[in-house]
Amino acid sequence: MSESIIAKREGRTARLRLNRPKALHALDLDMVQAMTRALLEWQRDPEVKLILIDHAEGRGFCAGGDVVTIARSSQGHGEAGRAFFFHEYRLNHLMYTYPKRGVVFMDGITMGGGVGISCPCKYRIATERTVFAMPETGIGLFPDVGGGRYLSRLRGRIAQFLALTGARLDGAECLALGLATHYIPSERLEEVKRKLIEVPEHVEAILRAASVEPPPARIVGNYQIIDRCFASDRLEDILDCLDADGSDWAAKELATLRTKSPTACKVSLRLLVESPLQFHFLDEMRLEYGIVVRMFRHPDFIEGVRALLIDKDNAPRWNPATPEGVTDAMIDRIFEPLPPAEAWTPLETQ
Repeated sequence: MSESIIAKREGRTARLRLNRPKALHALDLDMVQAMTRALLEWQRDPEVKLILIDHAEGRGFCAGGDVVTIARSSQGHGEAGRAFFFHEYRLNHLMYTYPKRGVVFMDGITMGGGVGISCPCKYRIATERTVFAMPETGIGLFPDVGGGRYLSRLRGRIAQFLALTGARLDGAECLALGLATHYIPSERLEEVKRKLIEVPEHVEAILRAASVEPPPARIVGNYQIIDRCFASDRLEDILDCLDADGSDWAAKELATLRTKSPTACKVSLRLLVESPLQFHFLDEMRLEYGIVVRMFRHPDFIEGVRALLIDKDNAPRWNPATPEGVTDAMIDRIFEPLPPAEAWTPLETQ
């Protein structure tokens, strides 16, 4: 078992704890495979009634995938990146189809890959410390790990807004959008976890009793302008609408979008059109894997990781540099299915 994952049975509850605090529990391949092994073992164990997922220490639940390692891999032969996404998506699919109920505590930063291991759980706990986002367009990627499916089911045009801008949601906003099922103050979490371990069969009653009314969700007040300005599936139309709106909110979001990879933004918009057409989550994973295999080798991913996470100059040089430079034909090629021998497949036990 990886030292970055603490997996153990506590009575009839199985506990999976992320334990890589210096990296905000960002997932690497060892962590993904350790989580998969533990979940497969507990799936076969009739004594396990509930899966509890949290983090051991630190301010983040999970900051995403270890993209620095993946970017450095893609500059060479890229096999480390391909292996990571292949096994991460297998974990995501295992969790989505898992037969036992799961409770995840999104206490702190929950981004990217952290969303991928949160959204499949039946019970998703937000707190006043929750920071939920899919910020991938800032590093030349797209909201993957099932993000196309989860986001596209949100009301109105929230999916397009979140996918393009990488906007950060607090716990109250997660609850309002249905991304969280309960809002519980962080000071109550240890008591809640203790009760879930003692009586996992009473999970719903325990979570309901600990929940409180959250503060007003700020995003609710922006539903109308989001639906209007992000109405189109064309990036150029969205930018034009924000530019014409004239409000401070629109100016802020326009400035944010100008910092994102135009290619990644157009891929994200296409994904939100294609994802609702995928009948099973397996189809979603196969679609996203085909896209990510091409995207993590794209110059924008290497450049985005360099600018935001390695050199930290926050000045990525995207290629193409403008939305107009990203043609439909370019996006079509990114969405072409992989050859059968290279395509993603689920675990054989699934």
